[in-house]
Amino acid sequence: MRMKTLRTLSVAAAALAVTAGLAGCGSDEKTTAGSGQISGTVTVFAAASLTETFSELGKEFEAAHPGVKVVYSFGASSALAEQIEQGAPADVFASAAPASMQQVVDAGEVTAQPATFVSNRLEIAVPKGNPGKITGLADFGKTEPRLALCAEQVPCGSAAKKVFEIAGITPQPDTREQDVKAVLTKVTLDEVDAALVYRTDVQAAGDKVEGIDFPESAKAINAYPIAPLAEAPNTAAATAFVDFIRSARAKEVFTAAGFDTP
Repeated sequence: MRMKTLRTLSVAAAALAVTAGLAGCGSDEKTTAGSGQISGTVTVFAAASLTETFSELGKEFEAAHPGVKVVYSFGASSALAEQIEQGAPADVFASAAPASMQQVVDAGEVTAQPATFVSNRLEIAVPKGNPGKITGLADFGKTEPRLALCAEQVPCGSAAKKVFEIAGITPQPDTREQDVKAVLTKVTLDEVDAALVYRTDVQAAGDKVEGIDFPESAKAINAYPIAPLAEAPNTAAATAFVDFIRSARAKEVFTAAGFDTP
């Protein structure tokens, strides 16, 4: 295995967190796909918008495979891809956009063909009661409402940029956040009048927010690919986890959460 150096504090922190999880959750030995059974820890780097569904499915995966522990690192897909490139230990990568997955593929970090397992689209999120009287995407071109968007380099920000270009709107955000959950938090805390997040995030927030659909979202749908990683410490568990995420049972969970499935 080629040696790598973690070059940023964020990557070092991620590696320390994962190492701590490994120390407390199972075997340190590398498990191969041909071992006939899986054990130990499977470390999954996943897009922030997958937090609720992957957490639920992780518990089911652990129940089906006694002795296996799923450890997650959720965040912006672009940031996770960079961490993987720089050597953060992980078994599986699930991205909210093909571009972030392709970054990892181009770096030689994936040996199996990534598979699209769900897709998602944007929705306007407003605080309960819609105090800002937001009616649609055009409000993001106004200076009066307090507005939040994802940073353009992350998948939800890239999708937002596309819908604004399609609609001919120059957005006037008051804040740009590093992942979609951070944007949603601005809405739930009533710190902004509106934000663009995924429709699954609106659904996951329950009665804390309200969602407003807009037609341009259908032209900026994000496909979510998943793949086991070439440097996976636990290749057998990585393969099994990816297979489970693509299973009929997982599709039920994703569909209930508002994702579209292949």
